[in-house]
Amino acid sequence: MNSSPQETPPLEQPWLGHNKGSRGYRRVLLALLCAGIATFAQLYSVQGLLPLLARDLQITAAQAGLTISVATIGLAVTVIPWSFAADRFGRIAVMGTAIIAATILGLLAPLSPNFPVLLTARTLEGMALGGIPALAIAYLNEEINKVHAAMAAGAYVAGTTVGGLLGRLLAGPIAELAGWRVGILAVSVVSAAAAAGFLLLAPEPRGFTPAPRNSFGQALSRLLPALRHRRLLALYAQAFLLMGSFVSVYNYMGFRLEAPPYLLPMAAVALIFLAYLAGTVSSRWAASLSLRAGRRNILLGSIAVMTAGLGVTLLAGLPLILFGLVLFTAGFFGAHSIASGWTGSVFPAGRAQAASLYNLSYYAGSSVVGWASGFVFQSAGWTALVVALAVLAVLAASTALLLLPAGGTEARRPRKMTAIG
Repeated sequence: MNSSPQETPPLEQPWLGHNKGSRGYRRVLLALLCAGIATFAQLYSVQGLLPLLARDLQITAAQAGLTISVATIGLAVTVIPWSFAADRFGRIAVMGTAIIAATILGLLAPLSPNFPVLLTARTLEGMALGGIPALAIAYLNEEINKVHAAMAAGAYVAGTTVGGLLGRLLAGPIAELAGWRVGILAVSVVSAAAAAGFLLLAPEPRGFTPAPRNSFGQALSRLLPALRHRRLLALYAQAFLLMGSFVSVYNYMGFRLEAPPYLLPMAAVALIFLAYLAGTVSSRWAASLSLRAGRRNILLGSIAVMTAGLGVTLLAGLPLILFGLVLFTAGFFGAHSIASGWTGSVFPAGRAQAASLYNLSYYAGSSVVGWASGFVFQSAGWTALVVALAVLAVLAASTALLLLPAGGTEARRPRKMTAIG
């Protein structure tokens, strides 16, 4: 009786990620575009309405800025819990839950009868929204081939600018005609449609398998190494300082342009957010350039452009102010594209936690600096605000020079990382 040797089953090839141009690659980016619209349109829909809110609710500029700050601090404190949930239940399941909850809360926020209730609704909305940016970059790094991950991250950041721009441009003109409540409601309806797009388009994860139930100690053990990693700490500093500066400029520019000598109406003030289109371009451009010039160089160059634009806004002419705003916005989104994409490649062992800490820093900067800078603006004016924000940009650049590697090409050439012990 002849016996034939058993065939050895072929080894399953490791998942390397969707390649650029593939159907899966396009679906990932389109799904994250929808998620970015649903998230950032809602999160910042009130930013262009702050002067109107201040008049209607009889509150100060700094108090009006709280409607942004409470939402972003709600987002900041929940990004880490959302990341732990995603490790247990899966990226898409958790992102879907978060986006549905945020959409419902966004539709309810315009019904708030007074300022304290509005702040509560905005806080809860921000907490729900925390599940999107906390996981988007981790999901992208797991599902996109690492060769194309930097460019894909740039495309995602570009998509977030579309969401932020859409929310602000839609809310402003509608609010001038029908009130701020109707303006916010219109944005929430659009965000609901974008949320549905995300749920339909997002492909099932192939680069990540949910972990079995872990204890809090095990979850914390994945978080602590990221808090001791010098390069991650430098990237978190970029997020806090630069995002704080960015939100501050857009929070209080409307108050400046509504006052003499400009006296712009609300619909015209809303148009300043068209400067976001510069960020849509610069985020992808910076990511592409970083493959040749190195991430740190492009990060520092972006901070320099951002600071130069900030200085131009000190000039009196309206066209020059708007030009400065375009430069400032392009520089910010270039820097954010580099820093956010870098986070995932620096610490692949805990991408979700590393990305969550980046987002915590990012939105903590939005909350803390965005609110505190209102007192600078109220008490000392635009020039003092620009000086304060320029100091933050210098701190960000100095941190990058000291703690980030000159090349910054981990995505292309993995190397052993050291942590602060």
